Amino acid sequence: MTDTLDLFNYPHRPGVKSADDTSAAAAASVDAATLRHAVVRSLERSGAGTADQIALRLRESPFSIRPRLSELRALGRVVDTGLRAKNASGRPAIVWGLA
Repeated sequence: MTDTLDLFNYPHRPGVKSADDTSAAAAASVDAATLRHAVVRSLERSGAGTADQIALRLRESPFSIRPRLSELRALGRVVDTGLRAKNASGRPAIVWGLA
């Protein structure tokens, strides 16, 4: 049985989809808690946005922000607003807001 208060596993820590050393090293190198906090603050200050928009506000890579949004969704802190906006590639992207 999974303990929902386990602070040492996803979504409290970055997830690892494979057991290879590069995935584990990447997850270990991320200060996910600080980035999650920054994402929430960005949404509080500037309102809803796509991962790319939030990354731009924070001067971070979208590749660092997208997983944090997934973690924050799993933690119940952010929600899909139902809106879509084009990302840098021109594809529709979720517009995230605070829960």
